[in-house]
Amino acid sequence: MKLKTGDTVKVISGKDKGKEGKILSVDRKNSKVLVEGVNMVTKHTKPSAANQQGGIVHQEAALHAAKVMYVHKGKPTRLGVKVVQEERNGRTKNVRYRVAKSTGEVID
Repeated sequence: MKLKTGDTVKVISGKDKGKEGKILSVDRKNSKVLVEGVNMVTKHTKPSAANQQGGIVHQEAALHAAKVMYVHKGKPTRLGVKVVQEERNGRTKNVRYRVAKSTGEVID
């Protein structure tokens, strides 16, 4: 999975199709992402020390990573990986960069 926490993504399928948001967390094992303000669910909570009242809470639920696309310069794009050999501290190392497939630009 090439998505990271903090990336801006757009939902491409499902009930929230077209919505954009920032990734709050990534579950690489299950290929799930938690996107801010997307896939909101209602959860009933019992009273606890943190929440004295309990009641109904609205929060984000995880989405499958295949349902979102990375947004680069305002447009959704696929992501690729570019491996470059660089000289660091007198050693040659292979460094991986994320690349936007649509433009070929290095993201980070």
